[in-house]
Amino acid sequence: MQRFEAYLSQNLPKVASFHPVYEEALGAMLQAGGKRFRPMLLLSIVDAWEPMLYDSALPVALALEMFHTYSLIHDDLPAMDDADLRRGHKTLHKRFDEVTAILAGDALNSDAFYLIARAPLREDVKIKLVELLARDGGSRGMVLGQAIDCYFENKPLDIEQIKVLHKNKTAKLIAVSLQMGAVIVGLEKDVQENLYRFGMDLGLLFQIQDDIIDETQSEEEAGKPTGNDEAKNSFVNLLGLEESVLQADSLAKDLQKRFEAFDEKLQRALNPLIDTYLYRHRP
Repeated sequence: MQRFEAYLSQNLPKVASFHPVYEEALGAMLQAGGKRFRPMLLLSIVDAWEPMLYDSALPVALALEMFHTYSLIHDDLPAMDDADLRRGHKTLHKRFDEVTAILAGDALNSDAFYLIARAPLREDVKIKLVELLARDGGSRGMVLGQAIDCYFENKPLDIEQIKVLHKNKTAKLIAVSLQMGAVIVGLEKDVQENLYRFGMDLGLLFQIQDDIIDETQSEEEAGKPTGNDEAKNSFVNLLGLEESVLQADSLAKDLQKRFEAFDEKLQRALNPLIDTYLYRHRP
């Protein structure tokens, strides 16, 4: 984490111009902190199999964090969640203005692919990484999930539809982080696919946990507005808090079993993250 944070701080977007806040806005939400879960998944895979490629993978890890941050900036906009707080800081449209927030998000989206394209990795590897992030971050993935989420506010979905929503909006970017790490180090396709499936269920667990946290924690504890999901298709709204906790426990136990079936190197690589996040919905 420290290596990644140092790299992020040294490689914030720098675009000199006479615009008074543009460059500041590009880096503001990146510097605001966060779990860095997606880049850590990717870097853990790289560090386990090919530590010599770790430095070469850092731009790709930063690209993932940039892409995720763009999605948060846009998710917080008045047209979507209209949130005042993110990562314990004012959201970008509150700190500056709505236009600046939209454009900063747009820029981070594009800059993510620019970073991957310029990473010191083989060209075929970079093309595959761009393909994977575009697939799961775009119209077939995260954006689809966000579109469903926004369109069906105050229109209850059933449990399978809610899973489709959150697999796209949240889980795919987590799953592809693992897969991208596996691509960088050249793991076999069946291992990549297994990691991706594991990541999809891990991402679904993450969303159930977020819904539980929204229901049970204060804004100060969560670092973002909570208790504002009444109109959303959340697991807690559909199942209730108690059943959502049971669902999270069941999924976490299943993931733990699957994790223990991974080979030793993979377990060592991911164990700190799994230990930290598998049961974060529990106090």
